[in-house]
Amino acid sequence: MSEVAILKTSAGEMTVEFWPEVAPKTVENFKTLAKKGFYDGTAFHRIMKGFMIQGGDPLTKEADRQDSWGTGGPGYQIKAEFNARSHQRGVISMARSQHPDSAGSQFFICLGDASFLDRQYTAFGQLSAGDDVLGLLGDTPVGGGGGERSKPLARVALESVRLVTVD
Repeated sequence: MSEVAILKTSAGEMTVEFWPEVAPKTVENFKTLAKKGFYDGTAFHRIMKGFMIQGGDPLTKEADRQDSWGTGGPGYQIKAEFNARSHQRGVISMARSQHPDSAGSQFFICLGDASFLDRQYTAFGQLSAGDDVLGLLGDTPVGGGGGERSKPLARVALESVRLVTVD
């Protein structure tokens, strides 16, 4: 018996299988936040076509706080659990700032080969269903000022994250 996460998005559902054997504390942190409803009503605020989609920022619940999207978290940080799992399409990993131990709640899901991130970011699971949904999210039109054009032009909602027990 193990638990998977069902990510219900504005484009459909994705199922994440966890890797507790390589990132036990990260998996537990994600599950704890999901059980509290922390991710419900947030948005994927950063989408880089062919690279990744990023979500998990509680500030994205409020449209009038767009200027601070990407800076929110759970009020604490967790220790990195870098491992040998490669960042490939469908892999979920923790977003962080420059400091290795700065992850909290934000995560990203790879849209393609991002192996240059291996052993620098904590990969903690992989999609087992919903690759078509991931593709739709990754194709969301983006814009934004400055250097990185990664802000979705329309809201890409993460409506809920639910944990389900599977055999």
